[in-house]
Amino acid sequence: MKKIIAVTGCPTGIAHTFMAEEALKNAAKKLNFEIKIETNGASGVENEITPDDLNDIYGVIIAADKDVNAERFNGLPVIEVPVKEAIHHPVELINKVVNGQLSLRQGISAVPAAEKKKYEQESFGRQIYKHLMSGVSNMLPFVVAGGILIAISFLWGIYSADPNSPQYNAIAATLMQVGQQAFSIMVPVFTAYIAWSISGRAGMVAGFVGGLLANATGAGFLGGIIAGFAAGYFMLLVRRLLDGLPRQYEGLKSIFIMPLIGVLAIGVLMVLLGKPVAAINNGMMGWLSSLQQANPILLGIVVGAMCSFDFGGPVNKAAYVTGTLLLGQGNFFFMAGVSAACITPPLVIALATTFFPKGFSEEERAAGMVNYILGCTHITEGAIPFAAKDPLRVIPMMMIASSISAVLSYSLHIEVPAPHGGFLILPLVSKPLTWVLCILAGSVCGAVMLGSWRLWNSRKQPTAALQAGGQNATL
Repeated sequence: MKKIIAVTGCPTGIAHTFMAEEALKNAAKKLNFEIKIETNGASGVENEITPDDLNDIYGVIIAADKDVNAERFNGLPVIEVPVKEAIHHPVELINKVVNGQLSLRQGISAVPAAEKKKYEQESFGRQIYKHLMSGVSNMLPFVVAGGILIAISFLWGIYSADPNSPQYNAIAATLMQVGQQAFSIMVPVFTAYIAWSISGRAGMVAGFVGGLLANATGAGFLGGIIAGFAAGYFMLLVRRLLDGLPRQYEGLKSIFIMPLIGVLAIGVLMVLLGKPVAAINNGMMGWLSSLQQANPILLGIVVGAMCSFDFGGPVNKAAYVTGTLLLGQGNFFFMAGVSAACITPPLVIALATTFFPKGFSEEERAAGMVNYILGCTHITEGAIPFAAKDPLRVIPMMMIASSISAVLSYSLHIEVPAPHGGFLILPLVSKPLTWVLCILAGSVCGAVMLGSWRLWNSRKQPTAALQAGGQNATL
């Protein structure tokens, strides 16, 4: 019996990955098709697609915002879409697969030329995004682990890792050392995996060295992005130029020639660009730091809007990475607003479904309870299913709610020294109760807006149906 193959993956590998899996499974069951779904989550690949699975299939759905080794499907009917597409439109994707409306990956297209051109243009933009998110996805565990260990070391005192301080503690000093090492490697890992996503292991070597030099020169994440893409595409070029070498030189090419050329070229590039990029980087960080003191309200509005604009997508990640970078420079204020803004959306959903139950279905109320846990642990993606149903209304409400939480956090000068963890890191927060109240204030405002809207909308629909019924009866 023919089946459908699918692969899901998102940058963090937590929410979107498994929401897409669930949506595709439910849609396939509804349409009475067999489907096998591989998930590329935070803990690794699960339910992996094997070569045997690729026999007698309708086609492959790749719903991913990071690299998922799509080359293994070359020559097969494949559709590649953002992971959110599988969450929002699973039935449409499955219908395209079974109706043969796909292109052969790196082969002859099964769709008209105009559609193919459009597909390729969209695909190029998505590839850039996927390469970037591949770097972010692989960097996050280092950020979270290192950042939280550094934050825990402060429990013994802010100077507890300094041997010359009266607060010195050997355990705190060890935690600080381990955390700093994990934290310091985040830019090289970020850069290496951007390059790896583009050109494989050869790019990864050059990218890692480029990331180390971005760290050494102070170019930071901006330099890491430049080094990652430069290494990836440069090594693709080098590989093509060396394609003419006899097969017996394959080992020499992959182990000696390509790494040497890549490391030399990207290393020289980053040495030359390091200081100019560092100046831009420092200017941006300085501007943000000054804005934090001079206009916390404006900063809170910007950060809050970014964090709730796409719930874990690239705009959200831009705010998060900025907060992480400032955290590494000893600025613990900025992350307080970012974390507050990220925690707020799922709590808005949870509170709205609790206090306005008549505005939500039984299934939505059950999902709302789960959002208490997601919100308290800094997982913004829990709000996606609700936002997806009415994005033009729900997303602005979430942006307002997150902005309120962030503005209050900045205005009250709260410090959060860890990049993740939600309320689990409250012992590390400078004003834990105040911070919770800031988040609850924004969440309650958002819940009142969302709950009132849903309640009004649910009452309006039966009235409209009743009026329509009366008109039909008159006719």
